[in-house]
Amino acid sequence: MAEVDGFRGNELFPPTPRLKGEAHVSSMEQYKEMYRESKEEPEVFWRKIADQFFWKSAPTGKFLEYNFNVENGPISIKWMQGAVTNICYNTLDRHVENGKGDKVAFYWEGNDPADGGKITYSELLAMTCKLANVLRSKGVKKGDRVAIYMPMIVELVAAMLACARIGAVHSIIFGGFSADSLADRMIDGKCSVLVTSDAVYRGTKLIRLKDISDKAMAACAERGNAITTCIVVRHLTPVEGLADGNGDGNNPPAKRPCLSLKIDWEAGRDVWWHDVMAEAKETCEPEWMDAEDPLFMLYTSGSTGIPKGVLHTTAGYMLYAATTMKYVFDYQPNDVYFCTADIGWITGHSYVTYGPMLNGATSVMFEGVPFYPDAGRLWEIIDKYKVSKFYTAPTAIRALMKYGEEYVKKYSRDSLKVLGTVGEPINPEAWLFYYNVIGNGNCSISDTYWQTETGGHTLTPLPGCTPEKPGSATFPFFGIVPKILHEDGTECVTDEEGYLVFCQPWPGVMRTVYGNHERYESTYFRKFPGHYCTGDRAKIDSDGYIWITGRIDDMLNCSGHLLSTAQIESALITHEAVSESAVVSCPHEVKGETTYCFVTLREGFTFNDKLKTELKEKVRTKIGPFASPDYIQEAPGLPKTRSGKIMRRVLRKVARGQHGLGDVTTMADETVVGVLFKLRPDNAPVIPEDLHHS
Repeated sequence: MAEVDGFRGNELFPPTPRLKGEAHVSSMEQYKEMYRESKEEPEVFWRKIADQFFWKSAPTGKFLEYNFNVENGPISIKWMQGAVTNICYNTLDRHVENGKGDKVAFYWEGNDPADGGKITYSELLAMTCKLANVLRSKGVKKGDRVAIYMPMIVELVAAMLACARIGAVHSIIFGGFSADSLADRMIDGKCSVLVTSDAVYRGTKLIRLKDISDKAMAACAERGNAITTCIVVRHLTPVEGLADGNGDGNNPPAKRPCLSLKIDWEAGRDVWWHDVMAEAKETCEPEWMDAEDPLFMLYTSGSTGIPKGVLHTTAGYMLYAATTMKYVFDYQPNDVYFCTADIGWITGHSYVTYGPMLNGATSVMFEGVPFYPDAGRLWEIIDKYKVSKFYTAPTAIRALMKYGEEYVKKYSRDSLKVLGTVGEPINPEAWLFYYNVIGNGNCSISDTYWQTETGGHTLTPLPGCTPEKPGSATFPFFGIVPKILHEDGTECVTDEEGYLVFCQPWPGVMRTVYGNHERYESTYFRKFPGHYCTGDRAKIDSDGYIWITGRIDDMLNCSGHLLSTAQIESALITHEAVSESAVVSCPHEVKGETTYCFVTLREGFTFNDKLKTELKEKVRTKIGPFASPDYIQEAPGLPKTRSGKIMRRVLRKVARGQHGLGDVTTMADETVVGVLFKLRPDNAPVIPEDLHHS
């Protein structure tokens, strides 16, 4: 890469000295010994961690029993057999009973900067118990599935914990999915209860959640899966007869926009949250759960385009979410922690709710978007609450880079100690901006690699001990045993790209795809028997650092050269004009495949032939003449999911001139696709829809 602030691509960045004294892991020697034990003696390692939690009954059977090899029978993973616990009890009651009931669990920051509130562990316990009693009164019992379709408000946390308290399996659907997607997920999960809200603002955009829910429930009924109860939170519409609230979940605070929305209502099915909560008791006996009882299901995209319900179980997920939170962010009791993710995604499950709360943390929950009312919103929040540990996506960092340093340096950010990234590999330029500008060169970076399926971080630096290489996921977390394999299953050598696999189970790994164990086995275990296949490619350098280089299906073979689209993206973004890039493969009559590049420009730059020539030269210089792109297109915006991931499947369609996009309900802004089609170069190919080419 080009030199950036003196960085030439081979320096190590040591942990910030101010973390060394308090860090849970303060040296690489300590990390290596802990890692060795977690790998070679997993029962010893995880049993010590399990001792920190409350168990109604301790494990009586094998602590770990598994089969990772499809050739030896069905895939099966069991941790702590015979143990009985409840994760809600461990996130709430345990802390209240230990005298921490008055500690703030969440500062809630609304879409509007003037809109906010807070809730303590005792208050959240009372709210959770009341809703748990409401759900029980509606007939919800252990093993039933409850759909949750809500904005980022405290009631969302109470809803998921209430399900966990009574043994119901929560299925949270991001509050931006379409009615069809919501219905598909409720039908697949066989849900009969939905918890939702009237509406929410994201920036200036109003999303009518109840209207969407009504359409979804109608679709469910038509397909034989009736929703019998819909609990609705009044979030933007005032509650009649109640004074303005303080943002604690009982009523909208005075400064929140209160709208006169017409809300359709089906008597006997629809009930207001405030009505049913008013008469509910504040105490609720937990349902005591076996270690391997289901905790939640979360739908994620599959390569077939059909979402799959990733199923996580109780005890193993609890241990893994708590442990990764503690060590990866070096969580300390006085920290204020801020994760920008929506709870509708796995990051929000593990690192907004369960991981932080299992550690008794004080967190910031953010309803809004990073650019409203301006691009300084995140840094304003950090200063307001004195946030010390911050977690966001590389996409957000790159987008904020477009605005320069002005909005960042308007705020001090002096409280920050650890900066985390999640969702995709972070390119070195964004890493350095995060480190030098946002962190003032005084914070450790936790560049985390993991998946919905893994339940928590799998490759990551530890803030107090790991020397970092910008862009590298560094080393495995405790219990993770990675390998890089060729297509034929042989192991790759240094700097050779291949499939990233994990060789043995960790407590947080998913146990199945809901209702389809065969899909679980074929997706993750059949390609390399005895290994969990991540579907991502990676390499290990001569120092043992692991680099994620993208999805396996983002590889292309151009004139006999195996290319990584991430490599080309990294080369393009070294140009000063480019703030973000995305590269996909495209069929080519001569080369077999070629690259089609989308570039988003920084403010003040113009897309023209001169720039295209310079960008091609960047690629030629960084990778080689054979990698020079045939097509470079301006992209004022890229199609992304609500969680910020670039939808490369859609970009491949644009590159081919194919308008049949398939399911785009996860897309944050569908209008960007029309713009991209209009900006396609005159010489861009048009590939027939029926030409099957990955």
